[in-house]
Amino acid sequence: MAKFEPKFSITNTIANNLLEIERVKEGIKALPINPKLLNSLRETAKLSTIHYSTQIEGNRLTKEEVKDLISSKKVVSNTGRVRDEKEIKGYYTALDYIEKLAKTKSPITEENVKHIHALVTGGGSTKVKGTEYREGQNVITDSATGNIVYMPPEAKDVADLMKAFVKWINSVNDIPIPIVASIIHYQFVTIHPYFDGNGRTARLLTTLALHKNGYDLKGIYSLEEYYAKDLQGYYEAITIGKSHNYYLGRAEADITKWIEYFINGMAIAFKSVYNKAKEQENSKDEIKVLRELDTKQRQILNLFETQKYVTSKDIANFFKFSPRTARELAKNWVNAGFFVATGEGKQRKYRLDDKFERIL
Repeated sequence: MAKFEPKFSITNTIANNLLEIERVKEGIKALPINPKLLNSLRETAKLSTIHYSTQIEGNRLTKEEVKDLISSKKVVSNTGRVRDEKEIKGYYTALDYIEKLAKTKSPITEENVKHIHALVTGGGSTKVKGTEYREGQNVITDSATGNIVYMPPEAKDVADLMKAFVKWINSVNDIPIPIVASIIHYQFVTIHPYFDGNGRTARLLTTLALHKNGYDLKGIYSLEEYYAKDLQGYYEAITIGKSHNYYLGRAEADITKWIEYFINGMAIAFKSVYNKAKEQENSKDEIKVLRELDTKQRQILNLFETQKYVTSKDIANFFKFSPRTARELAKNWVNAGFFVATGEGKQRKYRLDDKFERIL
């Protein structure tokens, strides 16, 4: 089986941006953002991710049209852009899948990869069968000149390369996660295991790896805008090696240049969302109230966005706690003045104290 060993060095630029990423990551954790504002920032980030990632591949829908399509789940126009609309729906469905997958402790598998690609190209359907790797040769050409930009590995080698790649993802433990994510992005598009949808799938896998390892930033950032607004820089950074042929240098190339580009973009995206969150931060009274709460109390506020009362069973399901632990937690919160209990026995339920309900 092929063995994957990426070649790169950590330059001062990479090191400085890694420090900035960690600083902002911790800063976001400390920001007292109420659930309503957090949900708004998440929706904005999700919309940007979908719009810009598909735009990179040539999708013609505007951000407003993407928003309308996602909210209505209907075709937004009769302008002949059905393919564009299917791409948006497919990406939305795939993004929803990786958000759920990121919350599990399971390793990333080839089955995950195939399922993500099937969702990306499935037009919004969730009932898809994982896409098998390509069985023929594909090439990437310059649309303007027709010249070959990149010739990926032959189809007969794809399965082994993907197996080695996924094995590396799940075994690497001595490289900072942002760098791991950059390598995942690079290597997937380098192998180019499909005829279509490789870029979108690569970006989703990158997001999955970051979110699984604590770099989700509460789900309020998007890297795709950075790529889309400088496509020339994106393509130049990911074009590495002396030849366009995978076998003539690309496979063994030093990818430091790409990692510098990726980590810089990640630092920019993190700083941008931090500043945006600060600008839209809650009122001083809300901040004061939120700072009285511990991490679990802030998290449980999300449940009260859609319901006035919760039960100990709701709490157990939310945190994946045992029923006994959930009951004890609810009791402690009542004693602390966070919850107000009503009913007895199996009928017992809890609402937020008025002081905390007001911030929602």
